[in-house]
Amino acid sequence: MWCLQFIPMFPVQKRILMMNPLKLLFSSLLILAFSYYGAIAQQYLTLHEFIDIALEQNYSLRIVKNQERIAGNNFTRGNAGMLPSLDLRSSFSGNINNTNQNLRDGNEFSMRGIHNTTFNNALQGSWMLFDGFRGQIRYAQLEELKNMSELNTRIQIENLIARLASEYYFYIQQTQQFSNLQYAVDISRERLRIEQEHFLLGSGSKVTLLQAEVTLNADSSRLELQYEVLRASRIRLAELMALPDLSENILPADTSIMVNPGLMYAELKDDVFKQNASVLAAYQNRKISEYELELIRSRTYPYLNLSSGYGYTFSTSQSAAWENQHSWGMNYGITVGINLYDGRNLQRQKSNARIELENRDLILERTKQESTADLLTIYNVYANNLRLLDLETQNLAAARENVEIAFDRYRLGALSGFELREVQKNLLEAEERLLSIQYQAKMAEISLLQISGRILESF
Repeated sequence: MWCLQFIPMFPVQKRILMMNPLKLLFSSLLILAFSYYGAIAQQYLTLHEFIDIALEQNYSLRIVKNQERIAGNNFTRGNAGMLPSLDLRSSFSGNINNTNQNLRDGNEFSMRGIHNTTFNNALQGSWMLFDGFRGQIRYAQLEELKNMSELNTRIQIENLIARLASEYYFYIQQTQQFSNLQYAVDISRERLRIEQEHFLLGSGSKVTLLQAEVTLNADSSRLELQYEVLRASRIRLAELMALPDLSENILPADTSIMVNPGLMYAELKDDVFKQNASVLAAYQNRKISEYELELIRSRTYPYLNLSSGYGYTFSTSQSAAWENQHSWGMNYGITVGINLYDGRNLQRQKSNARIELENRDLILERTKQESTADLLTIYNVYANNLRLLDLETQNLAAARENVEIAFDRYRLGALSGFELREVQKNLLEAEERLLSIQYQAKMAEISLLQISGRILESF
């Protein structure tokens, strides 16, 4: 495993700087600021602990999990139309009428305010015994939709883990960069002290002293900007974990980035077609489209529906020969039918469903090709960064040794401040290159694990 961790190159003497009051105040405030930052209550968690919290609290993931629950609730035989329906209905109605009758014998008969009422109670059931296997097809489609929802949850989890791991290692990288910049400030401060001594003894110039002050201020400013980078990264980590307080100081427990050099392209490629979530989702969508075509075809079959019920009616009348009436009993019926013509809409829907199924095949092949292309591209980045790690590790060792020699020569007056600054810049650049290469190698590793479908078992 490749590992990079900041190690101080050589101790800098801790002496009181002979600065003017303003510069001394500035440096003191800067040191106090960083001391305050380090003194804030901090909690250190491993990447696995970060992931556990995020899987429990992340808002986007919780939304997707709720959608998965909905899909699970929809997967029932009743929702597929395979079970009978049973309704209980009650109704009450009445009317108030006035009647004028002219009888054949010449007499007239009239009634006013005739009030009749009817109360109905009915239990009615219906069951589609055959509908061209539509219920069975719909039930199978609901199962695939449920599986698709579970796959969407897995995709969301994989994306969350990849984002969280990337930010976790980004914070580690930037922390190492922060340490490197702190060391640069220490060197610049020591250089300023030496220049002040030379100036007071008359062996140094005002120009070199001012140049040393400018260098220290520039390094201190860059250190302050790096602190902002760390703070922004910490907030992003808190956001991914959906912490109630985004200012909570939860930090990575690791101090180094470990890169696994053992990923093999052939094994990863085999896993892409078997485990890649996007490829599996494309397969799943094709199945759903197949069932959609089958549902349309089922409408060409005849259907058979059975209905039955039991009812009770109570009626009152002020105009009939009876005052009230009770009636009860059952009813039943069978309906058989088939669609003969619907304006060729069924043919149109079949044609569109076949085209959609063809599109699903094309999307599947495109997804496979895109995943393979991403795998190949990222693996090349991964392999190249592993090779560069060896080279940059050697460069950093040489740069560190060069700084030690240069600083000893500078103390003896055999090296100018400008030359020391160039050596110092070369060291910072070497450290930054190595940190960047190692971080990019780790990001490539995470991407390869996600593309091959291994990320859930690796974190």
